[in-house]
Amino acid sequence: MNSRKLFIAALLLAGIVAFFALDLGRYFSLAFVKESQASFQALYAQKPVTVAVVFFAVYVAVAALSLPGAAIMTLAGGAAFGLVWGTVLVSFASCLGATLSMLPAVRGYCWHRRQSWGAERWLRCAATRVSCDHRSPS
Repeated sequence: MNSRKLFIAALLLAGIVAFFALDLGRYFSLAFVKESQASFQALYAQKPVTVAVVFFAVYVAVAALSLPGAAIMTLAGGAAFGLVWGTVLVSFASCLGATLSMLPAVRGYCWHRRQSWGAERWLRCAATRVSCDHRSPS
């Protein structure tokens, strides 16, 4: 395993360990959302773009690392930003987080297959992100 892969794996592991070690899960509960809703609304009234960008980034990180709390953040996003903007922020953040979560697996699979497949078949697999059959090329 090269040093870049080890660094990325260590970074992901550190993020997950920090989440549980610092007990950040307490911020992803309905009780905390209810308690802090008024202060969050006041902050959102003062700096709407900053609050939306930070919420988006945190939601992407939670979804990408598959941490518990995405459901609570979805509800909090709807309560804080309203139906339309909450739906837009949560939808794009969850899609980006899921893509970041899935990307290493797909890239690793397709890269591994590149060694045994021809260039055209490998490019088709990589471009469509489809699980191509596991047989060696004929």
